[in-house]
Amino acid sequence: MTARWAGRCDACGEWNSISEEAAGGGVASGPSALRSPRKGRPVALATLSGVAEDAPRMLSGIGELDRVTGGGFVPGSALLIGGDPGIGKSTLLMQAAAAMAKRGGAVVYVSGEEAVAQVRLRAQRLGAADAPVALAAETNVEDILATLNAGPRPDLVILDSVQTLWTDAVESAPGTVTQVRASAQAMIRFAKASGAAIVLVGHVTKDGQIAGPRVVEHMVDAVLYFEGEGGHAYRILRAVKNRFGATDEIGVFSMTDSGLREVANPSELFLGERNAAAPGAAVFAGMEGTRPVLVEIQALVAPSSLGTPRRAVVGWDSARLAMVLAVLEAHCGVRLGAHDVYLNVAGGYRIGEPAADLAVAAALVSSLAGLALPSGSVYFGEISLSGAVRPVSHAQQRLKEAEKLGFAEAVLPAGSADVGTGRKGLRETATLVELVAAIAGESESGDRRDRSRNGD
Repeated sequence: MTARWAGRCDACGEWNSISEEAAGGGVASGPSALRSPRKGRPVALATLSGVAEDAPRMLSGIGELDRVTGGGFVPGSALLIGGDPGIGKSTLLMQAAAAMAKRGGAVVYVSGEEAVAQVRLRAQRLGAADAPVALAAETNVEDILATLNAGPRPDLVILDSVQTLWTDAVESAPGTVTQVRASAQAMIRFAKASGAAIVLVGHVTKDGQIAGPRVVEHMVDAVLYFEGEGGHAYRILRAVKNRFGATDEIGVFSMTDSGLREVANPSELFLGERNAAAPGAAVFAGMEGTRPVLVEIQALVAPSSLGTPRRAVVGWDSARLAMVLAVLEAHCGVRLGAHDVYLNVAGGYRIGEPAADLAVAAALVSSLAGLALPSGSVYFGEISLSGAVRPVSHAQQRLKEAEKLGFAEAVLPAGSADVGTGRKGLRETATLVELVAAIAGESESGDRRDRSRNGD
């Protein structure tokens, strides 16, 4: 037997005596490899027009989780949640399972990492021990499916985690790419066939991506990331894929001794310890999905003693900061080449949209000039390489959130289409030069007020 073609047999020395045989088993082969391929059949084609009904929803009982999923769990769907170790994935799902079970849903919680006693201890700590949640500690996919098929169909099945599952269908160790893909596929097939919603918990790598084959993220209907910083109590549940709802939606939680607590107004959380009189601080009115969020951007510009000044960024894109610094120096005459620049998003929050450019530029100029920006102002707008400030979407929602929190003034791009008419406190700026000139003008007017008070 040889694994490749050969004209002469090494055993007997005969020529053209080797015949090809198809493999009858192995990891790469499936049931179709043992029989001849069947003849295809035509399927019915439909048109785009027709009645489209919204997917039914099962509320979990946790408002922030329902917001991120698009209104609750969809029967027959598969959802994947990833996050760093100890961030609170199991805590969130235990609270969701208990809340849904108390509302009358049939919930099964399968743990592959902890024993039943450990899961019960967590439930007692969270005050969920009295919830009618069916619990099991198992990692074999065939045993899990047999258990689920033996009783009534559950409404929600939680598997913690997918990296611990293994199936007899493939010959490899648990946690490998083949096992994770085959196990996830078997559980997703069960969800589609039975109508139960499946939640898979996934570990993440050091780069923040869910470990295992990327094809698992393509197979599931929604992918959520549970994020947070070790030094902060808040946690953010972020949707990066959702076939039944909006992406880039977030839910905000606060970690307490009794579990996760929902944060109804995240802006108050991120602005809670704000010092309005400090230079280099600007409030950015951002959007996360359909939710407006106000967050403070802090900048520190200091003279550098090094040949190459430092550029440190926390919570924002470092390449975006380099672009804003270049535009400030090329079009506004703000010389930052000999200064160290430190940028931080308060509260450990992470910003991904380019609308934060204007707030970052205002914070940088404020820190360099040593002047505090007006305490009642918010900033948002995208900066182009030419120095122009471009309008961004959802300006009306950003302004409403700012007004709700007591901000009376907003600096925004000129020509924003949806801000409405007759609104007071709007300062439109078409270029970055206008913003720098306005901050410099406030500095000069402040100096004149100080001299008048001192009698100069």
